[in-house]
Amino acid sequence: MSPLALTLAVSMLWVSFYNRRFWSEVWAASASHSLLDVLHIAVYGVVMTALYLVLLLPFINRITVKPLLVVLTLVAAVVSYFSSDFGVYVDTHMIDNVLQTDSREAGEWLTPGLGWHVLVYGFIPAWLIIRWPLHVSQWRYGVARSFVWLLGVSAVLGVSAMFAFQGAAALLRNHHEIRYLIAPANVIVSTSRVITQKLAVESEAETLIRRPVAEDAHLLDAPSSVPRLLVLVVGETVRAANWGLSGYSRNTTPLLAQQAMINFSDVSSCGTSTAVSLPCMFSLQNRRDFDARDAARQESILDVLARAGYDVRWVDNQSGCKGVCDGVTRLVINPEEYPALCRGEACLDGVLIDVLQQQIRSMTRDTVLVLHMMGNHGPSYYRRYPAEFRAFIPTCDTADLAQCSQQEITNAYDNALLYTDSVLNGLIDTLKQQSPLPSALLYLADHGESLGEHGVYLHGLPYAIAPTEQTRVPMVLWLSNVFQQVTGVTNSCMEQRASLPYSHDDLTHTLMGLLGVQSSVYDAQRDISRACNVSTR
Repeated sequence: MSPLALTLAVSMLWVSFYNRRFWSEVWAASASHSLLDVLHIAVYGVVMTALYLVLLLPFINRITVKPLLVVLTLVAAVVSYFSSDFGVYVDTHMIDNVLQTDSREAGEWLTPGLGWHVLVYGFIPAWLIIRWPLHVSQWRYGVARSFVWLLGVSAVLGVSAMFAFQGAAALLRNHHEIRYLIAPANVIVSTSRVITQKLAVESEAETLIRRPVAEDAHLLDAPSSVPRLLVLVVGETVRAANWGLSGYSRNTTPLLAQQAMINFSDVSSCGTSTAVSLPCMFSLQNRRDFDARDAARQESILDVLARAGYDVRWVDNQSGCKGVCDGVTRLVINPEEYPALCRGEACLDGVLIDVLQQQIRSMTRDTVLVLHMMGNHGPSYYRRYPAEFRAFIPTCDTADLAQCSQQEITNAYDNALLYTDSVLNGLIDTLKQQSPLPSALLYLADHGESLGEHGVYLHGLPYAIAPTEQTRVPMVLWLSNVFQQVTGVTNSCMEQRASLPYSHDDLTHTLMGLLGVQSSVYDAQRDISRACNVSTR
């Protein structure tokens, strides 16, 4: 073959065999499943193949063709596995998630299922590409042949696009996210956008000073002789649909149900992934106006609380704070100190109870302690809890979810929730032991999770099409008796507001209200405690 013919053959291979989820979604979106629909879908395949050729032609010659096609085939193999088996859409947010994944998290994805898929769809085709002989011709003939190919492919693309335009326009208008299923184009386009954005941010890094927000932030009352403590627990990958306190058929929160606390049953997340939700929920922007790049240039609510006089500390049992804790004290858990709870660098969330006890002993002034949990981080749900919490069986004891039934996956996920319930209960009991201390605990998950509903697993879908399993999260608030007396925010008053709809947008203003921080940026309408809080009325 000539380099161009080889590129055509591989492009046809990608379009035909590496986009199963895409073709399934296109067929499901077709109106009548008639012969005309079949013809339209066939033309879509021609258009996609022609587009690949047009885009790759400038980079194709006898030297570059094989390395380029091998790399893209391997990428397409990996992406097709996650798109087909987990319903993953590869947009800029998903690429950003991948780039921010540490080695520990990445290792959980190295499953036999992925290995076999990449062998069949990646390494075997790559070996054939490498071994396939190429025609050798003088450069002037190669240039002429490329020109002829470009004309021919452009003509085919133009005619096919004219035929398919109306149907494709309607398809993309009603299902615009479907383009994130086309491999390997989804990776090429999304990665180039992410890299461009990151290069722009890095070019500013040396001169970038995070823009202050709420510079007028101050405490409404002078600090008391007994310091105030608010523990903010950021949950990971916990969906409201499986939260016992919110009506789930299983009692996944038996210990919290015995605590005098408030459960908020209708809470929406900022995003469907940690990389989006975490910066968003700690920013002073609303979800609809949130811009990650702009948020990285300005302070978070943690900086505002620190400016007002609080000692703000961040403790991470996850893969980082995504920049929101850059301006405050960050504490690192040493796994060697907790051999019973840690395996390698990964620790169960039970370590946070010991961390809280240590931090209370070192308190000298009003404090905000943020505990970032490992929670239900997938796909290895079975690794998120000790053996004694394996209450729902049988469980999915592998990261290769395709090898498990949906019930086994749900059982492992619910067991992890039982453990989260136990950890939160332990944190509250620790605070109860500090009776003179005005203390409160607010738990809020960053995003939810899909467990196989509609063939979708994990999280990270574009928000516009994400199911409620990924966007509805649990939130609970526990208040000590002393804290209720000091602020007037009582359980009975808050309980009356627990069923109202809330979102991550309310977090920053609620923190300011609960902690008695006043500023011009404070929005009373977004403060969940406003109607009960005597200090902010």
